[in-house]
Amino acid sequence: MSRLERIEPHVAGAAAAAGLVDDAEVQAIFARARQRAQASRLAYAGSVTPAEAWALQRAGAAAIVDVRTRPEWELVGHVPGAPLVEWRRYGEEQPNPGFLAELDNVAARDEPLLFLCRSGVRSHHAAEAATRGGFTHAYNILEGFEGDLDAGRRRGNLGGWRRMGLPWLQT
Repeated sequence: MSRLERIEPHVAGAAAAAGLVDDAEVQAIFARARQRAQASRLAYAGSVTPAEAWALQRAGAAAIVDVRTRPEWELVGHVPGAPLVEWRRYGEEQPNPGFLAELDNVAARDEPLLFLCRSGVRSHHAAEAATRGGFTHAYNILEGFEGDLDAGRRRGNLGGWRRMGLPWLQT
């Protein structure tokens, strides 16, 4: 049992057994993620859309790790069950020096991890760092939690986890 399963219990394959996501779809998602990695020459396993990330988590095939700041996690909202491992602490300009150690506390190094931030930028850097640090299946969630800026320079209207209507909570 991985440390993420101890934090947020789920049974691998339970969603597939319930007809939500079958093994063929899980494999297809991972294949698309690898293709995106090759096409973009990413230094990590791949990139998934928010809907793909949710499908993988529901199937027990991967775990979402939120890398935003604690204020974003608490005030903007978060994915149920996704642990927070800050890539950069609030107000800091440099990455969290304890990022890999904190990640070690919530995930196994061979576990597929889906990194989520506001727009997909910090999670890209977190996936790179995790891969360099020995995590063998690091993925970026494209569009992030809030999506890209729209013409009015606001988030939440162009893509992202919340815009897709995927589950989230606000504290």
